[in-house]
Amino acid sequence: MTVVALVVGGLLMLAAAWLRAAGTAMTRIPRADALRDASDDRKGAAEVAELLDDRELISPAVGVVVSALLIFSATLGTIFLGRGVGERGAVLVAFGVGLFVFLVGDLVPRRLGAIQPRFFAYRSPGLLGFAIRLGGWANDLLPEAEGDEIELTEEEEEDAEQERELIDSVLEFSETIVREVMTPRPDMVTIPVTGSIEDLIRLSTGEGYSRIPVTSDGDIVGMVIVKDLLKMLTDEDRPESVAQVMRPVEFVPETKLAAALLGEMQESHLHQVIVVDEYGDVSGLVTIEDLLEELVGEIADETDVEADLIAQTGDGWWVDARLPVDDFLKVTGLDLPDQEGDTVGGLVLALAERVPEEGEVFALEHLDIEVIRMQGRRVSEVAVTDTERVDST
Repeated sequence: MTVVALVVGGLLMLAAAWLRAAGTAMTRIPRADALRDASDDRKGAAEVAELLDDRELISPAVGVVVSALLIFSATLGTIFLGRGVGERGAVLVAFGVGLFVFLVGDLVPRRLGAIQPRFFAYRSPGLLGFAIRLGGWANDLLPEAEGDEIELTEEEEEDAEQERELIDSVLEFSETIVREVMTPRPDMVTIPVTGSIEDLIRLSTGEGYSRIPVTSDGDIVGMVIVKDLLKMLTDEDRPESVAQVMRPVEFVPETKLAAALLGEMQESHLHQVIVVDEYGDVSGLVTIEDLLEELVGEIADETDVEADLIAQTGDGWWVDARLPVDDFLKVTGLDLPDQEGDTVGGLVLALAERVPEEGEVFALEHLDIEVIRMQGRRVSEVAVTDTERVDST
């Protein structure tokens, strides 16, 4: 019987050691990396990414389960090894067993989990999920100490909410790709390389942009920084065409992570880059302001005019098709985990499976989406009707 107790104690210690290594590994893996590994079909990565949705629950829950396993293991080991050794010997045995269990079951696994996070985490999603549920249930049983709650003033609550929103933005930004934040090609303001300086001045004044891409035969060949014109306008050899003042332009793939691009643009002192698709065709442009707005929200100056991309109407909404799909889903209350396209225009094209015509209506759950304006082959504006509201009136 004593041998069985020792074997059980050893197995409990090994289980605690593996769980401790896996729990430590989970805290070292960014969710964006787990999602990227999942897209590469790495086994266990998708489950780990799902668990990382509640990252703050992992350490306390796993800690409770590991502590319980180590206590049982140390107790069984002490009972087995401490038989017939006397009082002093029992104390030494208890100390030795406790130290061994701590080193093998806790300290060393922490180090291993930190060194090889993917090895342990991706092989343990089921065990981790069970431990998180069990440990979370155990933590919920603990009574809350009275007087621990701190009442916040309205201003402090607003500050805390802003901090939470900023943290959420940072976490989402780590998973955002350039295509999701770029200005699409149809919305770009450009000037042909053969344009005159007067054309450039009129365009910059009318649109309010300080950097304008230069096109030639439908491709982007450079960029004009309007500030460069100021010192040239007083020169005797004033430039005649856009080609004489344009600068080289940088290109980036649309699948590049926005966080990586922000770091590169800061390091290279770039303000604007051109985005290309997998075939090398221009799909849009991104400015450093676009990237920063993903983190801190809309940045506006004195010349910016606010334009609402969605507005409430009687039983639905008017929607500019450039509205991001995520924002559309939040307003309408839809839950589409596998939605197509980054914008409402892309969503409509996915529903139609062809270029739609003005006046066509497409059903999406309890919504009717009517195309009310097209710009060439591009959906520009739609009217959305909530059929549940109509039926209830």
